[in-house]
Amino acid sequence: MLSERRLEVLRAIVQDYVGTEEPVGSKALTERHNLGVSPATVRNDMAVLEEEGFIAQPHTSAGRIPTDKGYRLFVDRLAGVKPLSSPERRAIQNFLDGAVDLDDVVARTVRLLAQLTRQVAVVQYPSLTRSTVRHVELLALAPARLMLVLITDTGRVEQRHVDCPAPFGESSLADLRARLNSRVVGRRFADVPQLVQDLPESFDLDDRGTVSTVLSTLLETLVEETEERLMIGGTANLTRFGHDFPLTIRPVLEALEEQVVLLKLLGNAKESGMTVRIGHENAHEGLNSTSVVAVGYGSGDEAVAKLGVVGPTRMDYPGTMGAVRAVARYVGQILAES
Repeated sequence: MLSERRLEVLRAIVQDYVGTEEPVGSKALTERHNLGVSPATVRNDMAVLEEEGFIAQPHTSAGRIPTDKGYRLFVDRLAGVKPLSSPERRAIQNFLDGAVDLDDVVARTVRLLAQLTRQVAVVQYPSLTRSTVRHVELLALAPARLMLVLITDTGRVEQRHVDCPAPFGESSLADLRARLNSRVVGRRFADVPQLVQDLPESFDLDDRGTVSTVLSTLLETLVEETEERLMIGGTANLTRFGHDFPLTIRPVLEALEEQVVLLKLLGNAKESGMTVRIGHENAHEGLNSTSVVAVGYGSGDEAVAKLGVVGPTRMDYPGTMGAVRAVARYVGQILAES
């Protein structure tokens, strides 16, 4: 374990390197930071940090830079994330409050994250499998044709046409709509089949075929394997960090084009806590020079999807983590209120 003083030296090196993009020397550290020890002691501490793999000497420079291991310890020991200012928080709220539907919420979130962090932003659409039912609407299109509209707690809307085995009257339709919603609203998708299985038996014999057909369509909609969708933005931000990528930026861009890679980067949506993966902790080789900061968002306590940013390992971790967390919280509020 590192002593508190050496941890303080490591923190100072990370902060200076992130801020200046220049390798950090012991003289600069003692001048810029109130470490309370002599330059000789700082040099000794830096030698120990280098020996243990927390910092490294690039080329022939006299200064040192953090390694993936150094950044990891820095992030693990962060006392807290950098809070956003009141104007920043108001700007987030005003920008996201203007969204008209779920697609707009996701698009605005991507733009906002990319602008706030100046990194690549990735936002996952809420998954149907982790949602609850907000409302089921049934509309008559013709005497024996209906439209079923399923609205989820995350604002997602799924529509299906239902061809009925016989004409279905307006009063029967209103009755089915009311009974169906009384059973399923606010319930998780996984619970719905059991909640509606005996519903046809409560209708007249002539209507049972249509009720069963409507329920079959609803259940197909609930269990349908909907493709996991993502939106990405701010890729151009990577060009500002050209010198942070050892050889070329191309492997990073190629990795970001693969949806499967991005979904793995964000991690399991059920884990709502923040994850920070640094450098070689990212399994995809093309992303070994990047860090990923991701967090779950949702309308309640449980996350329904994830959002995050991808940038060089030399990033402002406290600021990035603060921005990602704040945006996720606002998106969750919008989903809860929509």
